[in-house]
Amino acid sequence: MPMEDDLRRIAEQERRLVFQRFDLALAWQLGVRMKETAEARSASVAIDITLHARQLFFVALAGTTPDNTEWIRRKRNVTLRMFRSSYAVGVKLALAGTTLQANYGLPEADFMAHGGSVPILLDGVGCIGAVTVSGLPQRQDHALVVATLAQFLGRDLDDVLLAEE
Repeated sequence: MPMEDDLRRIAEQERRLVFQRFDLALAWQLGVRMKETAEARSASVAIDITLHARQLFFVALAGTTPDNTEWIRRKRNVTLRMFRSSYAVGVKLALAGTTLQANYGLPEADFMAHGGSVPILLDGVGCIGAVTVSGLPQRQDHALVVATLAQFLGRDLDDVLLAEE
């Protein structure tokens, strides 16, 4: 699928994946659901749920390395800075033929516009945090977060899922 279609689909995913409330108990429940979903798929991933500067959930499943934690930090920084999915930011930059460094002065050591970090959006407020996964190819990281969020929130996203590569 063309990158423009991915951008449209991700924007619609973000529009639909909005929480009415979000607290510590919900963060834990979502984190456990993310872990169970990853395990059911035999995905070796690290999972992080953070409300801006406060980490609420983290797990590194078998097969992950310290690099996954570092990728989470860098992808999460993009989402918390841009209030968008890190994959959407990366696709938009690729379409424009630029980078985070060139466009915003953001160093790759701290910011990485690769798929896997999705904003936690609160109705009437906006982005309050991020759910981030690292360990799979970027589209799969993004898809894992989106699928789990959709299930958790009871939202049907079949019409806006990213096409399989």
